[in-house]
Amino acid sequence: MITLGGDLRVGRIGYGAMRLTGPNLWGEYDDRDGGIGLLRQAVEAGVTLIDTADVYGPHTNELLIREALHPYPEHLVIATKGGLVRGGPVGARPALIDAIGNTRYLRQCAYLSARRLGVERIDLYYLHSGYARDASFEDQVGTLAELRQLGLIRHIGLSNVTAAQLAAARRIVDIAAVSAHFNVVAREQEALLEAALEAGAVFVPWQPVSLTAPGSPTDTGGPEAVRRVLEPIASRHGATSSQIALAWLLARSPAIMPVPGTTSIRHLRENLDAQDIKLSREDMQSINNFAPEGTATKALPLTPARSSL
Repeated sequence: MITLGGDLRVGRIGYGAMRLTGPNLWGEYDDRDGGIGLLRQAVEAGVTLIDTADVYGPHTNELLIREALHPYPEHLVIATKGGLVRGGPVGARPALIDAIGNTRYLRQCAYLSARRLGVERIDLYYLHSGYARDASFEDQVGTLAELRQLGLIRHIGLSNVTAAQLAAARRIVDIAAVSAHFNVVAREQEALLEAALEAGAVFVPWQPVSLTAPGSPTDTGGPEAVRRVLEPIASRHGATSSQIALAWLLARSPAIMPVPGTTSIRHLRENLDAQDIKLSREDMQSINNFAPEGTATKALPLTPARSSL
């Protein structure tokens, strides 16, 4: 188990619900009944945190979660995010997604997420991006701090920010969680990971098992150089490479909580089973040492066009 914000106890692996949307993350999930069933089975399987955002759909993901699970079990934490907008279902990503930090917009985001989720208070609410230019980052965090004082938000998280932005945010309000793209081949956010752990925040890697650049087709195997390392380790543990990738994250720190996404209950259960894998020192060293040269994530720029949804 892991503690969020000093008072929310959740499992070491959450569930990222983003994929329960339409094509290109736009509109309703095409198997509505299947999505509802998956969310219910996820909770039955032991998921205690579900990660969503208002931009997933937009809005349809939060509504699906409510339909599937409301009234929520007492132990279940729903984390959502605000601050990103989508310009439509198709198009080049720079035109398709942007960040808005206007105070009134962020307040509306939070209140409407609470309405869609059917809650009076959101357990964990993230600023979805640190890239908005229509308001200072400090003002954006200040808006969330005010909403926390009003009781709409229980704990505040930051997604897709820099270590310097985390430091700036902590001068304003306590930060319970920090989310970023991080996995065995995408380690560009190492400084943010260390800053989050030093701050006492939970670090939440998104896309923890798909070893390709965000927006690319899912590939849990990764490039050949990665497979040569992960597959023998997986074989020794009777596990999959995805489970080893998750076990590596969990072993790095007790304050890391990956939120892998899937539309398969079998894969979801496999992800949860990764909590039981104990990697040896030699396993960890092998993964730590390999250089993911040539991977699509190697030179990922920190821009809104390439940031997570």
